[in-house]
Amino acid sequence: MGKTNPGRFFEDYSIGQVIRHAVPRTVGQGERALYHALYPARHALYSADTFAQACGLPASPIDDLAAFHVVFGKTVPDISLNAVANLGYAEGRWLKPVWPGDTLTASSEVIGLKQNSNGKTGVVWVRSRGENQHGETVIEYVRWVMVRKRDPNTPPPETVVPDLADALAPERLVVPDGLDFTRYDFDLAGDPYRWGDYAVGETIDHVDGVTVEEAEHMLATRLWQNTAKVHFDTSARPDGSRLIYGGHVISMARALSFNGLANAQMIVGLNGGAHANPCLAGDTIRAWSEVLDKAETAAPGVGALRLRLVAMRGTKPFALRGEDGKYLPDVLLDLDYWALIPV
Repeated sequence: MGKTNPGRFFEDYSIGQVIRHAVPRTVGQGERALYHALYPARHALYSADTFAQACGLPASPIDDLAAFHVVFGKTVPDISLNAVANLGYAEGRWLKPVWPGDTLTASSEVIGLKQNSNGKTGVVWVRSRGENQHGETVIEYVRWVMVRKRDPNTPPPETVVPDLADALAPERLVVPDGLDFTRYDFDLAGDPYRWGDYAVGETIDHVDGVTVEEAEHMLATRLWQNTAKVHFDTSARPDGSRLIYGGHVISMARALSFNGLANAQMIVGLNGGAHANPCLAGDTIRAWSEVLDKAETAAPGVGALRLRLVAMRGTKPFALRGEDGKYLPDVLLDLDYWALIPV
């Protein structure tokens, strides 16, 4: 037993601690094929080299969320193996495209700690980074998780709650080198709508739904090398169910948003996110979006939309919270992100 890893508990973290995560992962066209098999992902920039090249890129990158999942999965054994819940995200930025053939590694810095009043759990904030084989940061984000304590009698650490931005300022968004939407082919992209066709406050029902199956979500979670027990082991949850990986819900909702936001090609910023209620096999995921903000960029023909993406298991869009301010039971995900779109 001494050689196995039970995962970290709350008292194993300290402010400023930097954790290098195993195992490096070289990504290729296989990741793209599996990602598009798992989700109805059809954004043209991630589907065709020729489309990406017409937009100024050397080739089609690996899907932005696929890159996120690879980095996220590496952090799980060290950050959330003993987590009760993944609570939220902030200050996420995609800094460089990930190309087929790139090798990704990940590290996390502990930036916040707060023991809960029950003394049995605590919240850990980390800033995680994914790097390519050149040592360049390709993605970074903050997330916070509720983690079990090994011993409830252990004295609590000094409380440190990081000061995080409610949303990334547009000037902090990084547009990939060379991206140029001035020759954008709307017919091939599958949607005629530009940056100027969207208004702040507008809501979009993405119409379609996908029923989540047990085998598919476990395949996805294994693909990203996510080892969290609650996704695989029915004894890890009191009700004997396997919790659907939150990233699976994110990718499903993002793929569904193609119907109405097909030209929101690249995710470049993650302002915040909450997994509002558990998602289980048999749930049918539907999605709707709200335009929260718009911004110009310095890249030719490229604008940015700040979007709220909501995944739900019900059939009534545009309902988010009850009169008590809490998420409605059918809301699965509330995600706030920036995407690049042709002007």
